[in-house]
Amino acid sequence: MKKYMTMPALRCKIKGKRGKKKTGSCYPGERGTGSMVSFESDYIAGAHPEILKKLGETNMESLSGYGTDFYCERAKERIRRAVGMEDAEIAFLVGGTQTNEVVISTMLSDYEGVVAAKTGHVSVHEAGAIEYTGHKVLEVPQTDGKIDAEVLNSYLTGFYEDCNHEHMVFPGMVYISHPTEYGTLYSKQELTELSEVCRRFQIPLYMDGARLGYGLMSRDTDLTLPGIASLCDVFYIGGTKVGALCGEAVVFTKGNMPKHFMTSVKKRGALLAKGRLLGIQFDTLFADDLYFEISRHAIDMAERLKELIRSHGLEFYLDSPTNQQFVILENSLMKNLEQDIAFSFWEKKDDTHSVVRFATSWSTTEQDLDRLEEVLDRFMK
Repeated sequence: MKKYMTMPALRCKIKGKRGKKKTGSCYPGERGTGSMVSFESDYIAGAHPEILKKLGETNMESLSGYGTDFYCERAKERIRRAVGMEDAEIAFLVGGTQTNEVVISTMLSDYEGVVAAKTGHVSVHEAGAIEYTGHKVLEVPQTDGKIDAEVLNSYLTGFYEDCNHEHMVFPGMVYISHPTEYGTLYSKQELTELSEVCRRFQIPLYMDGARLGYGLMSRDTDLTLPGIASLCDVFYIGGTKVGALCGEAVVFTKGNMPKHFMTSVKKRGALLAKGRLLGIQFDTLFADDLYFEISRHAIDMAERLKELIRSHGLEFYLDSPTNQQFVILENSLMKNLEQDIAFSFWEKKDDTHSVVRFATSWSTTEQDLDRLEEVLDRFMK
C-alpha cells in the first residue's frame, strides 16, 4: 500500500478541564496519553496529504477568481472523462447541504417540491435548508434508506389523479443519496427503474453523492460512475468526505444546468471567490485515480471492521456494503466503549439497546482497527 495510505491525518479526542472532551488533530505516533480512536464520521481528518501538498505548491500562483482558473478547468475535464460525458456541465460548491440547497432550489419552479425518502438527508439532517428556500420536501416511504420505483410511481400517479392537485405542492424533482444514510446502495436495476419513472413524469432525478467514492468502490456494487451519469439528470461527487478539505463537484448530465447558474449560486451566498481551492482539490483527486484508491482503502477498512464486529458476537442493525456500519449495542456496553472509542449514536433501539454508527474513511488506519479490537476484547470477555 502506498505511503500516503499509512500516514493519514487523524483526529482524536482528549480529556480537557473538568473531564470534558475536546477535539484536536494529531498524526500516528503523536497521540497523547488518554487519546481516543475515532470512527465518528468520515470527515474527522483534514485532507489527504497529496491535496495539502498541491495546495502548498500552488499557493503563491496568481489565479483568476470564482472558479475561472486553470485548475478548475482541468479538474472539470478530468471529471468529464471519469463520468464518460464530454459535454457534462460541472460546477464546484463547498459542502453537501449547500450543494443540495443550491441544486434543488435552482432546478425547481416556485410551485414545486422535491420528493425524498423519509430518512433522506434533506428530510432529516439539513435543518430545513430546502424548506428555507421556499420548497417543500415531499417524503415517501423508504426501505433501508432507499426509494423503491414502485413506491415512487404510486406516489406520482396518485398526485396527478387527485383532482385537488392544483392546490398542492407539485413533485418537481426526485432526490436520492448513494450511498444512503444507512450506507446502503442502489443497484443498477433499481436506479434504472427510478430513472424510468422520472422520465415518465418528466422530472429530474438528482443523486446526492456525498459519499459516492465509497459507494463506487464497494465490493457489492454493480454501478459505475458513467452508469450513474447516464441514469441521473444531475448528481454530485462528494469531496468533503472523500479526502478533500471541502468541496463537491456538481455534474449536470443532460444539458440541463439552470440558466445563469453561477449567478444563482452567488445570489445564495455559495460562490467561493477563491474557487481555485476547490478546483485544485478535485484536480488532485481525479489525477491518477486517487479518488478511487482512497475510497477503496476505506472499504477495505470497513470490511475488517465488520469482521471485528461479527467476531465479538455483536449484531448489525442492517447490512451495509459501504463505509458506514450500524451496530446494535447494549447501553452499558456503549457507555464503556465511549471511554476509548469515538462513534456516533444513531437511534434508540429499545429501552436497553441503541443503534450506533462506526464509519471508516480514507484516513482510517490498521492501527485504529487494532485499537478497536483491543477495546472490544477488554469489555466483552
